[in-house]
Amino acid sequence: MSLRPTVDFLLHHWLQAEQLNQRERFADHSRETFDAVLDTCERIAREKYAPFNRLVDTQEPQFDGERVILPQATHDAQKAYAESGMLSAAQDYAIGGMQLPYTVEAAANAFFAMASVSIGSGMLTTGNANLLMAHGTETQKRVFALNEFSGRWSGTMCLSEPQAGSSLSDVATRAVPDGEDFESDPLGPRFRLKGNKMWISAGEHELTENIVHLVLAKIPGPDGQLPPGVKGISLFIVPKKLVDTEGALTGERNDVALAGLNHKCGWRGTTNTLLNFGEGKYPVRGAAGAIGYLVGQPGEGLRCMFHMMNEARIGVGMAATMLGMAGYHASLDYAKNRPQGRPVGPEGKDPNRPQSRIIEHADVKRMLLAQKSYCEGALALELYCARLVDEQHTGAPEAADEARLLLEVLTPIAKSWPSEWCLEANSLAIQVHGGYGYTRDFPVEQYWRDNRLNMIHEGTHGIQAMDLLGRKVLMENGRGLQLLAQRINATIERAIQMPDLAAHANALGKALQDVGAATKAAWATGNPAEALANAVPYLQAFGHTVLAWIWLDVALAAHSAPESAARTGRLAAMRFFFHYELPKMGAWLGVVSRRDATCADLPEAAF
Repeated sequence: MSLRPTVDFLLHHWLQAEQLNQRERFADHSRETFDAVLDTCERIAREKYAPFNRLVDTQEPQFDGERVILPQATHDAQKAYAESGMLSAAQDYAIGGMQLPYTVEAAANAFFAMASVSIGSGMLTTGNANLLMAHGTETQKRVFALNEFSGRWSGTMCLSEPQAGSSLSDVATRAVPDGEDFESDPLGPRFRLKGNKMWISAGEHELTENIVHLVLAKIPGPDGQLPPGVKGISLFIVPKKLVDTEGALTGERNDVALAGLNHKCGWRGTTNTLLNFGEGKYPVRGAAGAIGYLVGQPGEGLRCMFHMMNEARIGVGMAATMLGMAGYHASLDYAKNRPQGRPVGPEGKDPNRPQSRIIEHADVKRMLLAQKSYCEGALALELYCARLVDEQHTGAPEAADEARLLLEVLTPIAKSWPSEWCLEANSLAIQVHGGYGYTRDFPVEQYWRDNRLNMIHEGTHGIQAMDLLGRKVLMENGRGLQLLAQRINATIERAIQMPDLAAHANALGKALQDVGAATKAAWATGNPAEALANAVPYLQAFGHTVLAWIWLDVALAAHSAPESAARTGRLAAMRFFFHYELPKMGAWLGVVSRRDATCADLPEAAF
């Protein structure tokens, strides 16, 4: 079973990506060039990634005291990805990019995430470089970003610390000016950093000749104390190896040391590290501290970093989606070929009849259809968000502003919804396999382990929920929520005209009303502690409403397509979501609307 027909349908029949070619930036492209990019990425994923997904899971990264050792397959895959040009796919021709729409770039990267998310496709490197293109100086762009886009160097984001976790206001990494001439360094104001960073993906390896760390740190005040809260956080480029203004390595190692590798449940092919900055293992130029170059203005680090974090959150959503899709394809193949049991007839089971394949059993069909509805719906959501990115960057001013605000509201959903429900799809894939699914003889247990990370990194479920209910639906006087409601209502108005879809359109309309009422009820007292106590159930209900809308919109496109098995399957997945999933919203929104304090008020001793 191939992913490609689903991608083609969503990209071209539903989102009509070819219309982007009417814009000046994408005028050189056509359906043929889009297909060529997808063909190339599909081939590389099939040849360099998929065959080694189990290998990189079993041969975990090893540290010999000096360097991290990874399987040769990882080196080969990363080289092939860099040579494909995908690291700079959306960049200008002038710097070696392809000026591809982000919609197409996201669709192309889906093949790598499905083949082996653990090997990785350069999400952090591209995000790192994109941040520098937005906030760096011309020299920082030329020296650091361009070498990342070429694949010569790779990039990371260093936010969390062992003692702080997700609480960035408690960051304790310090950055002090490096000498009296610190402001005159052509690479940017030069500082010395000391501190520890935890959970740094791809923080140490030999895949590229250099690693560009983007590090959050605080500049002490005149009294030597670190400023409190997130407003004092600044952002620094801290290369693993020092470079000159032409991007050549100087031969000096920066004082960035690997303190240890984290041994993970999944995603074992990607190194995950604890890094020590400025501990003195690699003294630099006779002074203590790792050398870092300020990006943007002091105290503006978190604002800059969100450029990368928001991009990464859509990437995490896509990774979760494609792991779910990989499990769905594996369990579908298994269900088609595994004989077990016999059909139940009016007289019960006839032991003389041949065995049925398990796909013939209604409950197995339920599990497969659930996976299909979760994963194909999530893929549509991620591509829709990617299309909004293109609108934000290349649309007319009013449309671009709408896309910006819609992305603000949808990003927490794009990250969190697939990371919960495509993980559930992986659990169902194991269930379809039965006992075999719980063994390492089949790939579905690895897909589940790999996917379990996605509810945690780039902002946990709880953080996404508080961001949505505490900030995103309120920002600009609720305008983002209003814009989303307008788009949902436009789909409802189209669908209600069609007899097959009218009931679903009405159900979606009610769900939208219920979310709006719950939003108001949550904030009725104006007390954030009361409003946010049930932020995760709100996130779940909001996400299900968004996915129901996405599915109904996809169903409208499917209705206009010729009769086929794929069309029948898409419409069935839409019906499944409305019949089996959307009704769950009542319980979630009930506790939100009541500002239920069962959890918040329970004393610690009662546990």
